[in-house]
Amino acid sequence: MFALPLTDDGAELRPLETWHAAEFFAHVERGRDFIGTYIGFVDPVVSQDAARDLLHRYATKRAADEGYLYGIWTGCAEPGGGTLVGGVLFRVFDARTGVCEIGCWLEPAGTGRGLVTRACHVLADWAFHERGMHRVEWWAAAANTASTAVARRLGMTREAVLRESSPRGGVRHDMEGWAVLAHEWDAREDGEPRA
Repeated sequence: MFALPLTDDGAELRPLETWHAAEFFAHVERGRDFIGTYIGFVDPVVSQDAARDLLHRYATKRAADEGYLYGIWTGCAEPGGGTLVGGVLFRVFDARTGVCEIGCWLEPAGTGRGLVTRACHVLADWAFHERGMHRVEWWAAAANTASTAVARRLGMTREAVLRESSPRGGVRHDMEGWAVLAHEWDAREDGEPRA
């Protein structure tokens, strides 16, 4: 499969497939508390079999053109090597309406390097230019400032705040909805994510 470089020091974006179940489960175990602070994506991943089930659901979504899942690996000196530290996804992909939603997660070892911003830039650019999507959305807990900062760097506009709509860890979080439209994406000055 393909591997797209994200940085000059060996970080890559690759499809996250069913056969990565053991590696994905190990990654989730390393970062479970950090990842789970604001998102429940990895909550059901309590075993290697459960990891395989989640990855299989996304393989099914990909086959139906309804969602896609990619991993972020660091330390990729050898082809197919490195350590899985996070990922990005099209949680929703509706080619009929031209609307999709990008999401992300990282374990602590992947933070602070701009990996998610670069990976999400790749996904948004593909959605607009290869698939002809009209709108890319991003939803994040308002308190998850790292996530909302990615939305800003991607040139998205905050369109909504759903007050106390997301219960997580005994707290009801406000959720922010962000989006960028195709013509806005193409009108960016340099075509690159903002630092």
